[in-house]
Amino acid sequence: METVPPAVDLVLGASACCLACVFTNPLEVVKTRLQLQGELQARGTYPRLYRGFVASVVAVARADGLCGLQKGLAAGLLYQGLMNGVRFYCYSLACQAGLSQQPGGTVVAGAVAGALGAFVGSPAYLVKTQLQAQTVAAMAVGHQHHHQWLPEDSWLVALAGGMISSVAVVAVMTPFDVVSTRLYNQPVDGAGRGKLYGGLADCLVKIWRQEGPLALYKGLGPVYLRLGPHTILSMLFWDELRKLARRGQHQGS
Repeated sequence: METVPPAVDLVLGASACCLACVFTNPLEVVKTRLQLQGELQARGTYPRLYRGFVASVVAVARADGLCGLQKGLAAGLLYQGLMNGVRFYCYSLACQAGLSQQPGGTVVAGAVAGALGAFVGSPAYLVKTQLQAQTVAAMAVGHQHHHQWLPEDSWLVALAGGMISSVAVVAVMTPFDVVSTRLYNQPVDGAGRGKLYGGLADCLVKIWRQEGPLALYKGLGPVYLRLGPHTILSMLFWDELRKLARRGQHQGS
């Protein structure tokens, strides 16, 4: 059975769970409200604002709008990405090291990977829960935390945007990076034509057929270590330079 490199498992696992989170986050919002309702109060002594699944969905939508069903989505995506990225990566490393071949090794590897993932993702889960509990006073259950988002002109906005976009950049660009490396490095004939690949499409097809689709993500770890910081710093410097340009325009006018 062909194994998947741990770095690829990290990206694939985190991406898959983040995609699932988009669809299941409304259920998390409803679950959070139901679990906080009547906190430390005897049954029958508090108003039941949320009654069952369907009625609770309607109640959330009425109080917060349809977008309210996706409250805490950003924190939820961060939680899923961190927890499951670490979990899949650690489990893949353990399997690569042969731990899964030992008696009880699969259970141990799964338990350790899960515990590490939960530890890393816990802060994001805390923020997610508090954001999902936030609502208008008339429908509030549990303590209402009031989180302040990043200031509009803060350099942290560009930094956070760069960190998120760098994941997408790496996921989309790595296959093309692999193809460009192969095309530029292939031997050529006397006329300067490539001996191995006839072009972009031909290279993609040959790699897919002969090496498998995962070969398009070869070198994923180093690609992220290069593109990730580059994207983050580019976004950060671009944003700061724009601010300087705007200040110069205001001073000159």
